[in-house]
Amino acid sequence: MEQLQMIWPCARRAMPIIPELAQGYSLRTYHEGDVAPYIELLRRAGFSNWDAAKAQAVLDTVHANGLFFVIHDATQTLVATAAAQNKARQFHPAGGELGWVAADPQHRGKGLGYAVCAAATRRLIEAGHPTLYLLTDDFRLPAIRVYLRLGWIPFLYTAEMEERWRAVCFGLGIEFADLDVTTSPAGL
Repeated sequence: MEQLQMIWPCARRAMPIIPELAQGYSLRTYHEGDVAPYIELLRRAGFSNWDAAKAQAVLDTVHANGLFFVIHDATQTLVATAAAQNKARQFHPAGGELGWVAADPQHRGKGLGYAVCAAATRRLIEAGHPTLYLLTDDFRLPAIRVYLRLGWIPFLYTAEMEERWRAVCFGLGIEFADLDVTTSPAGL
């Protein structure tokens, strides 16, 4: 089954997005030496098959200063991440992708996913891609809630997408009719 897609609307390109951080956490970009802790974070977040090759694939496509981490200040542990990637796909031949969003389960509920997604979205806007998109799965309701709060909108790129998004909205306790949606890769 194809993944759900969301689009950052063209009308929102100039909107500043400021990451909100919980006390005791800091936001920073990738540094040399982060590969092993990055792999560990993705594994803690449920991506059990994450390895050095997958991490390198992200590093190969990420914009300069585009791989974001939230650090738990007390332990200096990576606890959330999102990537601003230069990644062409069908519907997005020169697209920028918000990718590989993950949070350590022990630190969820503190707005850390919002912070890294906001920072990565801002980086994608700065990069000037004609389309910005993300891929997600129907069951990733907490992540989808963050994306919607930030301003990302569902992209109905196949006939069954509306039905799937209606089910997602039901799971989130929101009305599909209240969402902005698009059938265009450029958004609204």
